[in-house]
Amino acid sequence: MQRSYVYLRLSHRTALSRHCLIELAREAGNAWPAARVEASRLTLMHDIAGASADSPARFHYVVEMKPEPGWGIELQRWYDQEHLPALAAVPGCMGAQRFWNNDDEQESLACYDLVSDRTTACAEWLAVRETSWSARVRPHFMKPVRTMFALACACAP
Repeated sequence: MQRSYVYLRLSHRTALSRHCLIELAREAGNAWPAARVEASRLTLMHDIAGASADSPARFHYVVEMKPEPGWGIELQRWYDQEHLPALAAVPGCMGAQRFWNNDDEQESLACYDLVSDRTTACAEWLAVRETSWSARVRPHFMKPVRTMFALACACAP
């Protein structure tokens, strides 16, 4: 299955139903003529400029997961206080965001705009993944999905 993500930023007071988002995606042209289109409404929870914020992003790395029951608050604290800020500080990361998914089983999305797809393999990135707090919370991700996307266009800040 090939996946594509399209993010729509709507004004503060705009609300769209999930059905409306799916129809908008279908009407976007012939980009997905026979594709199965799904839509989720996301709430931005955290947005951090990265160490390479002045560089164009060429890749978009997404980690989706649902917290194990009873671990939601701890996972949010970990993302907001340690994980997201530390990964944003890694050279090659243009920015990091965390969203709450209002519609899908995968309740949390962490997104990283990267200069290179090799950023996630550098020593600094891997060190952030190996903290004691990370080791304690990571086993409580249910069905994590990690996807590296090449951006259709390089996006400057």
